[in-house]
Amino acid sequence: MGHEGDSSLQKYLKLHPKITDPLHLCSKFATHLHVVTGKVVLLRSLDFSGPGKSGSVQLCSSTQIDPGTGKGKLSEKARFKKGKSTEHNGTSTKTYKVKFYVEPEFGIPGALIVKNRNKHEFFLYFVTVEAPDNCVIRFECNSWVYPFSKTKSNRLFFSNTSYLPNKTPNALMELRKEELITIRGDGTGEREKWDRFYDYDYYNDLGNPDKDQNLARPILGGSQIFPYPRRGRTGRPSSNQDPLTESREGTINLDIYVPPDERFSPMKMSEFISNSIRAIVHFFVPEAKSLLQQNSSHFESFSEIRDVFVKNRNRILEGWMIEKLKTLVPDELLKEIHRACKENSSKFPIPQIIAENELAWKDDAEFAREMLAGLNPGVIQCLQRFPPESKNGKISKIRASHIEHRLEGLTLEMAMQQWRIFILDHHDYLMPFLNKINTAGVCAYASRTLLFLKDDATLKPLVIELSLPGSTEEDEEISRVFLPATQGTEAALWQLAKTHVVVNDSGYHQLISHWLKTHAVVEPFIIATRRQLSEMHPIHRLLDPHFKDTMHINALARSIVLNAGGGLEKSLFTGKISMELSSMLYKDWRFDEQGLPADLVKRRLAIKSVKTPSGVQLLFDDYPYGIDGLDIWMAIKTWVTDFCSIFYTSDETIMFDREIQEWWSEIRNVGHGDKCNETWWYNMTTISDLVEALTTLIWISSALHASVNFGQYGYGGYPPNRPSLCRKFIPNEGTFEFAEFLRDPDKYFLKMLPERIEMTLGIALLEILSRHTSDEVYLGQRSLEWTDNEEVRRSFEKFRKNLLEVEKKILTRNKDPNLKNRLGPARIPYTLLYPDTSNETSKGGLTGKGIPNSVSI
Repeated sequence: MGHEGDSSLQKYLKLHPKITDPLHLCSKFATHLHVVTGKVVLLRSLDFSGPGKSGSVQLCSSTQIDPGTGKGKLSEKARFKKGKSTEHNGTSTKTYKVKFYVEPEFGIPGALIVKNRNKHEFFLYFVTVEAPDNCVIRFECNSWVYPFSKTKSNRLFFSNTSYLPNKTPNALMELRKEELITIRGDGTGEREKWDRFYDYDYYNDLGNPDKDQNLARPILGGSQIFPYPRRGRTGRPSSNQDPLTESREGTINLDIYVPPDERFSPMKMSEFISNSIRAIVHFFVPEAKSLLQQNSSHFESFSEIRDVFVKNRNRILEGWMIEKLKTLVPDELLKEIHRACKENSSKFPIPQIIAENELAWKDDAEFAREMLAGLNPGVIQCLQRFPPESKNGKISKIRASHIEHRLEGLTLEMAMQQWRIFILDHHDYLMPFLNKINTAGVCAYASRTLLFLKDDATLKPLVIELSLPGSTEEDEEISRVFLPATQGTEAALWQLAKTHVVVNDSGYHQLISHWLKTHAVVEPFIIATRRQLSEMHPIHRLLDPHFKDTMHINALARSIVLNAGGGLEKSLFTGKISMELSSMLYKDWRFDEQGLPADLVKRRLAIKSVKTPSGVQLLFDDYPYGIDGLDIWMAIKTWVTDFCSIFYTSDETIMFDREIQEWWSEIRNVGHGDKCNETWWYNMTTISDLVEALTTLIWISSALHASVNFGQYGYGGYPPNRPSLCRKFIPNEGTFEFAEFLRDPDKYFLKMLPERIEMTLGIALLEILSRHTSDEVYLGQRSLEWTDNEEVRRSFEKFRKNLLEVEKKILTRNKDPNLKNRLGPARIPYTLLYPDTSNETSKGGLTGKGIPNSVSI
């Protein structure tokens, strides 16, 4: 990779081999040399040694062609010398001042060629060059540069000037084409960490049949049975037991391949590992010890669960713990855990759900509010048919008599006509899997929950139906209907029913709302963008911050969370069929329905309207996710529209942009290839098509992900509020278990939840997922130099200001006493869609707010 060729000076030196120093050339040639100064900035890590003098950088002209190569003229190579280390806002950098010797007719630098002859890689942050006319040209790099001995090629970076393909300067045209061809690779061989190739593969790396046949898992993607988005290819060899399954290395592999541009920065990787260790030490070690000291494997009281957060207990690693952890983590992590145990780590905050009101989670009003403003606010929908009916024609056992008396004087027909009956439906997709799920001590139902929209715009639960499959597909489902109650046995049974509903919702949240609909569906867009849109392409530049770290966090997820026997299978009620279930639900995924307005209309939470900027009108304004989300959506869409209008003057310019057309074709036919024949894909023949697609993609990567991710500790950190599985069914009257339940309903409830070690490990996982890292870049934030286009900069500043206005609106709404869903009984202000654009000195943490640009955790 890179532009190989000699500058005029190099050619002169070949003819005069005795001249070795460019500064002492004969006066005839020296008078034609100009000096261009530059600054090369690298990020430092703990083991950073720097490229030293063996590193070099070379400029390539964007305006002057070398007749010998047909590409831009080259400067002399500048060496990395006398780097200066600095520390700023927690970021460690090393800066080298360099001098480039160029000919007078060199022109404007447009590309940068970096060669690393050291034996270690380094992370190149950015390079600035001050051209002879005092024009500063910046190269945003943000990538690892590996040794030339490994890559056998130089590393190429383009300046921050953007060009559509047909507007590319002639001097850079060949480089643009070559870079795209090279970056695609040839689809063969195992990838090494220094390989900068982007190609696709199926999810064939989740199982581990070589270790145990019980760890075999189906291949996701490439079939009608198990369709799935594609992932980045690693090319690891096949397992011995199954030639279609990729082999795995060890229990946990933190060094799984992703292209260098997609890898965490040194600081983020260090922080990610540190946060993970901290959470494990804080929660796992004390609870593992407590487990041995007690007779019960369950928490005995709610106060015991609360003590997990407030007691400062001994964190010594005992021998049996060390042996157990050896099977779970690499040796280097185990050393860090040892070290962390010896340090005085601070207490974690009490989860928001119990911070102000320890009993709010039991309240029906909070149970309902979280469907509008909690972790999974994009599932509830307006009921269109009563009684609810399955896709297979089986009708719910919920009857009008169950709910008519609870509709504030309305008849059922009137309430339906006024769109005031809602449903949280976790029935149809679960029913076919329940027989597989309900093994090994897991007890799950399929559920339907009906709610009523009250005059004050809050929701009131009406009825819960919990169902199990019959003996055969033709048999009637085994269903139980539960009604709200506030006292006695009926109230305790109602609480158990609500808990089973929340377990369903927790599983759907993690597998579908969070993983599938953000992490998984975005990855093919990233791969296609890198393969088909040059770094010089304006749309590549627009999307780049919204792809930060996504492929790396997805690879880590496949390695330690989604894999057979991994975190999700151990923590979710869906167990070993978790990813298979997400594949089934991908069958219903449509890209054109992922934009917020389309999603709201589909769920009948909004109607189409030409009177609003977003084109939709919410059914009621006190829907925090909906109203805040529409503000964010419109800010993004306005920005994308303004940006596209700068580069595209007509629909024809879209149609004749060959890179955009190849990009969209590859997304549809390869990245999401299992859906290539669907008719709902945008045609990508108009500016409007492009704007809708880009707005949707940015929405998914930023706001949608933030809304379902960063509140996990706040709501789920207290497991009784959002348990991920149940160990008991609701007992039937007349049974031994019902007698046990009657003796102590709270104790039965706690035994129904996961065991204490499972619960504390779950808390640790949610803490890791909910934490912003200190290098996070939020929506509306970018470096000032990311583009040299002043019109783009003005439009981006407009975007930033629009987001600041959204922040003010959200704060005002949260203070409005008439908007009861903004706080609820738990008194948790809705801030999951608060952009936090102005917080430029954020150090990360459990903030419960902030919209990162990308799916980065």
